[in-house]
Amino acid sequence: MVAEANVPVLIVGAGPVGLCMAIELGWRGIPCLLVDQGNGMVEHPRTGLIAVRTMEAFRRWGFAEDVRHCGFPEDYKLSMVFCTSLNGWLLDREEYPSMAETPTPGATPEKKQRCPQLWLHPILVAQASRWPTVSMRYGHRLESFSHTESGVIAEVRNLATNNVHSVRSRYLVACDGGTSTVRKGLDIPTEERLLSYSINILLRIPGLTQHHPLGEAERYLFVGPQGTWGNLTVVDGRDIWRLTVLGSTERFDMDRFDAASYVRLALGKDSIEFEILSVQTWRRSEMLAGSFREGNVLLAGDAAHTMSPTGGMGMNTGVQEAFDLGWKLEAVLKGWGGPALLDSYDIERRPVAARNINFSSANFKAWLNAPDATAVCDDTLEGAAIRAELGRRLRESTRVEWESLGLQIGYRYDHSPICVEDGSQAVPDDYSQYIPNARPGARAPHAWLATGESTLDLFGRGFTLLDFSGAAKNKEFSWNDTFRDSGVPLKIVPVKETEIGRLYEAPQVLVRPDGHVAWRGEMVKPDKEILSTVTGRQ
Repeated sequence: MVAEANVPVLIVGAGPVGLCMAIELGWRGIPCLLVDQGNGMVEHPRTGLIAVRTMEAFRRWGFAEDVRHCGFPEDYKLSMVFCTSLNGWLLDREEYPSMAETPTPGATPEKKQRCPQLWLHPILVAQASRWPTVSMRYGHRLESFSHTESGVIAEVRNLATNNVHSVRSRYLVACDGGTSTVRKGLDIPTEERLLSYSINILLRIPGLTQHHPLGEAERYLFVGPQGTWGNLTVVDGRDIWRLTVLGSTERFDMDRFDAASYVRLALGKDSIEFEILSVQTWRRSEMLAGSFREGNVLLAGDAAHTMSPTGGMGMNTGVQEAFDLGWKLEAVLKGWGGPALLDSYDIERRPVAARNINFSSANFKAWLNAPDATAVCDDTLEGAAIRAELGRRLRESTRVEWESLGLQIGYRYDHSPICVEDGSQAVPDDYSQYIPNARPGARAPHAWLATGESTLDLFGRGFTLLDFSGAAKNKEFSWNDTFRDSGVPLKIVPVKETEIGRLYEAPQVLVRPDGHVAWRGEMVKPDKEILSTVTGRQ
């Protein structure tokens, strides 16, 4: 046994969520140790879509432009195509522009971005590494852990030397995936449903778009006589593609699985050359842990939930959890956060995860919206009619998967114990449409300030009080004194733009470090009960 120095936070799992958790803590100056049993390489990239809220997180951490210029071609069209094969029948298509042509929505300073995991991973590793308070160790596997009076003690094995290190931490954040060792070690129950088994085939096909007439697309969804059977997704916008073969709830017999035959079926032409880089079977499921917290151990990402990748919200949901959890860990470690602060993590994030799970599963069901496709490949009037009907159904039923701004930034923490409700009526929760609002629990709305900053750029280091009334000039205005006396970081920002005041609908608005509204109203001297509530002290 090798002794290990204490560390405030131990993070298990260095996938995108674990890395973002480390970046968030590093950005806050909180020492943390990130361990992962892998070698740090991404052999079979899955993540591709970076949602708007995740891009807002990257903006805060200072590397949104790195992701924006990851290497994915800005002029590559991101349409959705429904067909029998790339050289078969076209059923329908939904036209979507390239990244260069995609406008940034008015409700955010950042638009979504296409960035495959093979490029995102090294960006995240580099960003985590640049913070002096972050230590990363690959080739280290968590063997066991237990609670102590002061936190958690974990046994971590160095796979190169076989030495076991004892790591003492105040908190452990489990980002170790859907089969989480930590979640299982805590005996946390799960609500789980198997959707299907699927197989991913990672391919290299140089100049593919020159070998078929359907044009560029983010995804080609294939329908055969048996129904919807797979999809081909762009990875790097050039030569790398991922073919997903949709299965059933029965496991594939991998000894008999002929990956090349499925590739040829998708291409619809035997003369196109391709190289199979890897084949990976995986379990498409929806899972929600019964709790995201047990004592000083917290779950994030796939350790807390899994969902169908239809909609691209798996990793993005996990990044939101890092966003929510980072400031709360900082607060309790620095002593100004109360016991209810970490309790609120589960209360706030589990409903959002459940919402995103439901969205993703509905999208997957929409993919299967191809009943009675027996004649879909027939060159007959019946075949033409079926193709037209299936194309229409698939286009309409899958549209919400691609037009989901309300899902990405419209989530809110209704009835959070660390937000002060104001009695206002909640806006509709619409996956497609985002309705800007500053109701407590909601993401504070974006608006451009006269300085050229977004309101979102004001938030992060501590609490931010937006003053639209001019009351901050009043010598009796004591928000700063009240927060300072309690050790709670606060920045007061007078805002003169009247249109932003109308957007926030209150003379003063208190925004949490994660950019969600904690309180709004009118008050020259803050009520200490408000301070206790928003810091989790009661």
